[in-house]
Amino acid sequence: MTSVLLVYPFFRRRLDRSRFRFPPLGIAYVAASLQEAGHSVQVLDCTFLSRDEAVRRAFAARADVVGMYCMATMETDCMGFARALRGRSRLLVAGGPLPTCDPEAFLPDFDVVVRGEGEQTMCDVLAAHAAGADLASVPGVVCRREDGAPAASAPPRPFASDLDRIPFPARVSLPNRQYIEFGRKSYGYAITTVMSTRGCPFHCEFCSNVVFGDSYRERSATNVIAEVEEVLALGYDRISFADDVFTLNRRRVVEICEEIGRRGLRFPWECLGRVDAFDLETAQAMKAAGCFRVFFGIESGNDRILRLMDKRITTAQAAGAVLAAHQAGLEVGAFFIVCYPGETDDTVLETLRFATSLPLDYLGLTMPYPLPGTALFDRVGDRVTRAWHPQETLLVNHMLTYEGDFSAAKMRFALYKGRIQFEMRRRLGKWAPAALKLFERPTDALFRLLR
Repeated sequence: MTSVLLVYPFFRRRLDRSRFRFPPLGIAYVAASLQEAGHSVQVLDCTFLSRDEAVRRAFAARADVVGMYCMATMETDCMGFARALRGRSRLLVAGGPLPTCDPEAFLPDFDVVVRGEGEQTMCDVLAAHAAGADLASVPGVVCRREDGAPAASAPPRPFASDLDRIPFPARVSLPNRQYIEFGRKSYGYAITTVMSTRGCPFHCEFCSNVVFGDSYRERSATNVIAEVEEVLALGYDRISFADDVFTLNRRRVVEICEEIGRRGLRFPWECLGRVDAFDLETAQAMKAAGCFRVFFGIESGNDRILRLMDKRITTAQAAGAVLAAHQAGLEVGAFFIVCYPGETDDTVLETLRFATSLPLDYLGLTMPYPLPGTALFDRVGDRVTRAWHPQETLLVNHMLTYEGDFSAAKMRFALYKGRIQFEMRRRLGKWAPAALKLFERPTDALFRLLR
């Protein structure tokens, strides 16, 4: 038996305004698989800790092996944490989206990088480590060589084919009480995530899906709702299905809704849908089973830009899906990217008008981020100037990470403008059209003047 510490190095910012704060499912899945294999596992979720307290707890764990999750927004904290632990554990392992995309960048601070899905790979890494075997023989890993030789890369590990066989996440190892308190204080209820599918068959240019890939895989409805029952027993009020494309298979969505009814469960839930895989009938079935909100990744209000993004949807489909959800009585949220590489002033303003014309209850606006491992990064990667790091500002937490066609100031102006238009439409009722017309003319002109 090996003692393992799994670290989620996310630290809330002083001016954190995000309404989304969920426990780290990836770490919890790996913890459950390691526990099933007989290892002693501790989880250190840093969400509600200071950096000093997190490092102190990591030292106190005295683990033989430390595994650390990393994505682009955590890179600095992840690397710093690893340096603090160097020499205090026999093996340091990195995993998650960013190590999967760029494993060699992590090898100066880690011994091993796990690429892709981590459950079985981590079990095999620990078995090889305990046996004194060459870790480079484990599918799905990249290893550092002590003699300064090039990194050793094992062949990729195939994706798990039967998701029902993977143990449920080890949620009891997470700070559930803090997440429940955060939710009830922030928005009046405690919500957490469940993932019912893995992978996405689409290839949106900006999307990083390197861990689960494009091999779309489903869990059975009975398996999903059995996990939901465990989650509700922990004290959470609501469920957010964290799938990339929850509504892709409408037949399966109905099966999940029917399973909720068969078990007599009553809980509100939300999900992310695709506009071309959503209709009024599906929306009504979801509403009857407790769904209260659906989010759509629409991203642009211009069909040419949607084609550039490789979204494979149209603005007409987007409007139809939003209206169907609204007609079924669901709250509707949508995400848009403004000032995308290849846009013009006209297409940006068209997106803002389209986004704020829809009957949305939530609007997410963001700058483009060329993330490693995406086709967008391949297209504009030579213009990337900096890594992402947290922005401590009162209004927006976005930063420009590449030399774009629009300045950072112009992008931020577009974000402010879109946010104000959305609030005007939402709050002014019958006066909104006239007020928006008065607001849009001068702000459109000012946007065009900015460089």
